Amino acid sequence: MGRIKTMFIKRQTKNLLKQHGQHFTTNFDDNKKMVNKYAVTQCKKLRNVIAGYMTRLKKVEEKQAV
Repeated sequence: MGRIKTMFIKRQTKNLLKQHGQHFTTNFDDNKKMVNKYAVTQCKKLRNVIAGYMTRLKKVEEKQAV
């Protein structure tokens, strides 16, 4: 079973996806850099959780496009 994401993480990630979705990819390391660029995060852990959730959303989006 996976870990449950809080509403804060989901809200931040979906806002980033809506505003800067074309800059994110299915690569976690690239997404970490983009989160640093486009969002103000309080700590590294929060940045990593947002980047991980973004990676997951982009993979699902890519899978649905095929």
